Amino acid sequence: MNPENLQGLSHEEAALRLKREGLNQLPKANNRNLLRIFLDVLREPMFALLLSGGLIYWLLGDTTEALLLLVFASISVSITLVQESRSERVLETLRDLASPRALVIRSGERLTIAGTQVVRGDLLVVNEGDRVAADAQLLSAQELLVDESLLTGESVAVAKIAPHSNTTAGAIADTQRIYAGTLVVRGIGIAEVSAIGLNTEMGHIGTALRSIDTEQAQLQRQLRWLVRDFALAGALAALMVVLLYGLLRGSWLEALLAGIAIGMSLLPEEFPLVMAVFM
Repeated sequence: MNPENLQGLSHEEAALRLKREGLNQLPKANNRNLLRIFLDVLREPMFALLLSGGLIYWLLGDTTEALLLLVFASISVSITLVQESRSERVLETLRDLASPRALVIRSGERLTIAGTQVVRGDLLVVNEGDRVAADAQLLSAQELLVDESLLTGESVAVAKIAPHSNTTAGAIADTQRIYAGTLVVRGIGIAEVSAIGLNTEMGHIGTALRSIDTEQAQLQRQLRWLVRDFALAGALAALMVVLLYGLLRGSWLEALLAGIAIGMSLLPEEFPLVMAVFM
């Protein structure tokens, strides 16, 4: 096949297909902003206890203890916000790998376009160092090697060949296809785009991953149990102190303050910081 004779889609047909089938991109996840991350952090029971304890001490006039608890909580929240924000940026960067720039043939011309503008039926030209913009069937290939580790985990590059002229569409082998997100490590090839966006192999993997329910880390689950146990122990100790102090000394206001002090003294302020650093 002579690449010079390839015409590809016309500009009008490409625009029509883009309008009809949509952009060549994976759906954007609901990224969390700083406010949402902050609210998620506050749902952790340890942070809630620290903030509640600080508020109680502040209402009782013990500014020093209140500031101490709030400082511990603030440090932990800050570390968690930084780590979670970095994770969100990394996920967005990985998503962008699925929509690189692409060299296509349209109306006989070679054009460099955004990967999101690639449509089904486009003739895709891939060279060494290019990241493939969509799933496609090879029309021609010269010493083409593709790194498919992003999809398969296999570190060895796969040799790709163009199908023979008498090969039927149903008989096209995996070595005669290239896939969105994979990296061309050597050679050159021309392929006809067969799938874009969610219909690509990468899109299928993304759809499968979205159906998986993510569980909390074991450390987080164990910390919740530990917080619950400490809260129950603190509440029982505070109740006993209030009852004994009030019955033995007759001052129920001082008994209440003593109970709060005992309960708060059992609160381990270091747990949120340890959790944030380890996560």
